[in-house]
Amino acid sequence: MSELDKDIARILGVYESAVFKKDVEALMRLYDPEVRVFDAWGVWSYEGAEAWQRTVEGWFTSLGTERVKVSFADVQAFTGKDMASVSAIVTYAGVSAEGQPLRAMQNRISWVLRTTGHVPRIVHEHTSAPIGFEDSKAILVRDKA
Repeated sequence: MSELDKDIARILGVYESAVFKKDVEALMRLYDPEVRVFDAWGVWSYEGAEAWQRTVEGWFTSLGTERVKVSFADVQAFTGKDMASVSAIVTYAGVSAEGQPLRAMQNRISWVLRTTGHVPRIVHEHTSAPIGFEDSKAILVRDKA
């Protein structure tokens, strides 16, 4: 396993932990200052870490006492010298303050990472969900067939 592969595993773990803890600073340390984010919700794109941070802060604040447990599945990574791409299925599961499951949804996520000064950071994030042909609605639970 290369150092970059190890870094990718670390990034996935930090992402899961930071979201659960609603730790904006820890989450934002994963992103390059010039990140471009194509989010699946509401806005076409976010240009730069400051714009993305405002969105993350709003998301965490909107949760109130709830938390979100993130998990990644079917992770694929392709690494080069200073760049990597990562794709996965990500599940966002809302849990109450008491730890009771509330709801969950799945997205597809892709990251492009660039290593600068021995630190890989997300320079591009793209989340999406397929759209149903019959009803034109987002499909937020993966069909494993």
